[in-house]
This record gives sequence, C-alpha cells and structure tokens, in this order.
Amino acid sequence: MARPVPDPVRPGQESVWDYPRPPRVETVRKRVQIDFGGVRIVDTDDVVRVLETSHPPVYYLPIAAFGEALTLGEGASFCEYKGGARYFDVHGGGGVVAARAAW
Repeated sequence: MARPVPDPVRPGQESVWDYPRPPRVETVRKRVQIDFGGVRIVDTDDVVRVLETSHPPVYYLPIAAFGEALTLGEGASFCEYKGGARYFDVHGGGGVVAARAAW
C-alpha cells in the first residue's frame, strides 16, 4: 500500500505524517474539562497527548479524574506500542451512558 500524499501543511500546523513511530507521549500544560449529559464529569490538568504516525493526536486522562463517571465496560484490546486496554462506559447527567467510550 502506498503512503497517501497529505495536503500541504500551513505554517504552525502539524502533519500526522510527521508524528513518530513508535508514538511520542507529551505532557500537556492545559486544563481539560468534560461535560456529559449536562454535568461536568472531568476537570483535570493531568493530561498527556500521544502522537502516532498517521493518527490524529489522542489525549489521555487518568481514570481517577473521572470519579464515579466510569464503570467497567465490555471488551479489551491490545496495541503493540501502548499495551493492553480495557473499555469503560461513561456516565453523565440524566442517566445518559456512552458504552465503551473510554479505554
């Protein structure tokens, strides 16, 4: 399979094709707040960003940052670089649930 030809990168813009393999992990110096179902379920500054070739950046937060908003869901997966992952259901206000929305 041939590598796709990316669109030109503008000044200050990142290209996912420039991200390394294996992935690079960076500490992010910003606060992340997540609202779900009309309630805040996360408010943390403990954030890392993972940059992996040809993938958009992924932000990871510690499980503890979610408090009671996570319950163990069905399924698991494995990445050769990042290791094993278990899936979690995310619970928000009004009883709304996103099944397997976190890992």
